[in-house]
Amino acid sequence: MGDTLVGTCSWTDPKLVASGWYPPGRRDAEGRLRYYAERFPVVEVDSTYYGLPSERNSLLWAERTPDGFLFDVKAFSLFTGHPTRAAALPADLRALHGRCPDDPGLLDELWRRFTTALDPLRRTGRLGTLLFQFPPWFGPGDRSVAVLRGWSRRAAGWPLAVEFRHPDWWRPDLRQESADLLTRLGMSAVSVDMAQSVADAVPPVDVVSTPRLAVVRFHGRSPAWGSGSKEDRFRHTYTADELTGWLPRLRAMAERSDELHVLFNNCCADAAVRAAETMSGLLATPAAPPPAHQPSLPLTGI
Repeated sequence: MGDTLVGTCSWTDPKLVASGWYPPGRRDAEGRLRYYAERFPVVEVDSTYYGLPSERNSLLWAERTPDGFLFDVKAFSLFTGHPTRAAALPADLRALHGRCPDDPGLLDELWRRFTTALDPLRRTGRLGTLLFQFPPWFGPGDRSVAVLRGWSRRAAGWPLAVEFRHPDWWRPDLRQESADLLTRLGMSAVSVDMAQSVADAVPPVDVVSTPRLAVVRFHGRSPAWGSGSKEDRFRHTYTADELTGWLPRLRAMAERSDELHVLFNNCCADAAVRAAETMSGLLATPAAPPPAHQPSLPLTGI
């Protein structure tokens, strides 16, 4: 069975800082990360979705965390086809973005800068994976497959995990085909937990497409997903029963992978860190053994 690492999708969220989870004296940039890394072995960096990372930050993150700690880094929005403001790009590339945001040369240059900035994490063994979260309109089809193949070539040698927000990828009749595609491309599938009552909900699956890594992201179960404010979409406090329901899936995924990352994205106040603490405790409890086989009693009196 592979290692299971539990963490959250951000350690810098202002609502988390304001919640009081970080103690006095540990609320500056260095103190927060060191405090977080004392309690969890993995974290997701989401700021890289909104703008390119900096090499300086990667160096600081590596210095402030112990050996074995991992950062899963979210891909820049333009890489996954999300709307991206020109202001989010380096100044010298904004004109090119305005003329042709899908220009392969622009993507190549942005990718070079993105990965150069993350190289300190990679060199120090602190890079878990790069998370490519595709938008809800990125559904199965030839064009999407071509995009995935393009990233497989561009990102050769870098670990990639893919989260689909379009539910059809994990439809029962397409599930194996989608998993096989990611396997051929060397990309780890990302499973999700979210409210199943909302439109276009992605089903909870336990797909493992590469033996290297499996990932599950818990988005919360807010009925305002896709319609409310950011806080409304992620406002959910997981109960122990809700998390316990995932244990068989998580243990099965860990059996089929070298490493499993379990990340909580219900980033509203301290809900994510509390859920991660609860899940860590649940996973540390040995699974109950299956009931012993009871042999059939002989029939008598016939």
